[in-house]
This record gives sequence, structure tokens and C-alpha cells, in this order.
Amino acid sequence: MLKKNSRVFLAGSTGLIGRACEKVLLEKGYKNLLTPSSKELDLTDPVQVKSFFSSNEIDIVILAAGKVGGIIENKNNPVGFLTTNLPIQLNIFSSAIENNCQKIVFLGSSCMYPKECNQPMVEDDLFTGKMEPTSMAYAVSKIAGLQLGFSYNQQFSSDKFLCLIPNSAYGPWDNFNYESGHVLSALINRFHQAKIKNLGTVDLWGSGSPKREFIYSEDIAGAIIFLLEKGINTRDKPINIGSGSDYSILELAEMIKITTSFKGTINWNTSMPDGSPRKLLDSSTIESFGWRPKTDLRSGLKNTYQWFLENIAAYE
Repeated sequence: MLKKNSRVFLAGSTGLIGRACEKVLLEKGYKNLLTPSSKELDLTDPVQVKSFFSSNEIDIVILAAGKVGGIIENKNNPVGFLTTNLPIQLNIFSSAIENNCQKIVFLGSSCMYPKECNQPMVEDDLFTGKMEPTSMAYAVSKIAGLQLGFSYNQQFSSDKFLCLIPNSAYGPWDNFNYESGHVLSALINRFHQAKIKNLGTVDLWGSGSPKREFIYSEDIAGAIIFLLEKGINTRDKPINIGSGSDYSILELAEMIKITTSFKGTINWNTSMPDGSPRKLLDSSTIESFGWRPKTDLRSGLKNTYQWFLENIAAYE
């Protein structure tokens, strides 16, 4: 159970969810945080990871590190998702067990679910069908991490590993790059650039019909901390974390168009892939414990775009 004096290692502390976890933890009075950057600690290096764990008395690990990306990045660089994420998971998991950490939180992804799946997707739907090809490498790396955590729980008769599946995350500190970012943040950048360049149209991939569930990064952080504070354990079953509502990519684009004040039109290139038709999570498990998200999509978009404007130099 997470306590005020717990020593918490935030792996991936400079990323979207890692930053959100640090912010929420500090706001709630947790100050004993370990937040090394990738330059300070290479999580793919087993020697560095082993030394880090042995040198610090770590109670809780929140694994929010890893290589992520949208359809373009998954299509062009699938190998990197496996060669980066698998070593990170192997290194952190083994070192955490060797050093007797109390709890290791692993974050999966909704793309781990089958492409053709009942909606909303319940945790038991995992492993029941083939995953979406456009995100296969990333999904495989994540489902391997989930299975590794559960295998540790099984082999050592423990509940140290808590595996969570948040849906599409967004918020401050996201990757807004056109090529490597996820759809929401990449669209924010694209519409903003079209606005400042006075372009008449924005060209987007696909038909706009697929539906996605988006959850604000601080809501994910809040869910993680909520579960740790409550001491909730699930030895062999993940827990979904979603907002409860989904939107078509067309609806999302129109909302971002309004948020960024872009006045032109949207052109949909239907010759390009859509990805999974729908990915809505059933979050009734975590809701049964008393957790609910706080941020609706329009408010989250406004907050995210404001942060983007204040940090735009990094994306120009």
C-alpha cells in the first residue's frame, strides 16, 4: 500500500503519464520520489537498472516508460517498439523482484485487445483474437509485459504486480510530432500549424469513422495512485482505466479545429488506413472501487492546447 513515506520510482518520469504521476503525487503530499531522466538512467541497460535498484530502497515502481507512437510510427519503425519496450520491462521487473519492492505498476494499452472485439472491451477479452496489424509490434511488447508480471505473481505466489490498461492518453508533455505522436496530440499540432500558416485545408488519414476513447493523463495518474492507496490487488487480471465515452476521429478533429480556432476545411484521405474500428474500455472494475475520471474531453483539449502553446518552441 502506498504511504506518505513510500519511496516511489517513476520510470518514464519525463513522459506524458510519468509527468502526470509526479504532479499528482506531489500535490497529494508524496515527496519521496525517484525521477531519473533517460540520460541519467538507461532503462534498456540491465547493468544500470540493477545498480539503480540496489542503490535505492525502492518501495513502489510505476513503469510509465517505453517507446510509444501513432499509426505512422508503428508502420515505419515496428522493430523499435519491441527492442525498446521488452528490455525495459525485463530489466525493471527482475530488479524490482530481486530488491523486494512492494508493488510494481505496469501500464498496458488498449491496442492489446483484439481488433474485432465486443464493445466496451472487458478485461477477459484479452487473448481472444488477433490484434490490430497497424499497432502489432507495440501491442505484442505490452501484452508480453502484462504476461510477465502475472507470471511473477504466479511463480512466487505474490500480488506485487498490478497491471493496468489505460485507453488513449493525452495531456501536457505529450508527443505532438506529426510522424511519431498519437492521433490527438498530432492533430493539435497539425491544426495549429495550419492556422498560423493560413492554410485552407488540413489533410487527415482515413475516413474519420473509427471511434476512440481518450483519457486525460492526470486522470490516469489519479487512478494509479487511487489503486495504490487503497492497496487493491489483482494477481492475474488487469484493470481497465477509461473515461467511459468515445468519439469518432471525425468528431475529435472537429473539436480540435474549434479548440485551435482553425477556420479552414478538413480533407479525409480514405486511401490511408483507419486502424481498429472502435476501442472503448469497460472500466466497471475500477469504478466498483470508487474511482471516476474528472476531466471531460473538451476541458482536456483546452488544457492540452494551452500547454502546447506555452511550449511550442519544442515542436517548431
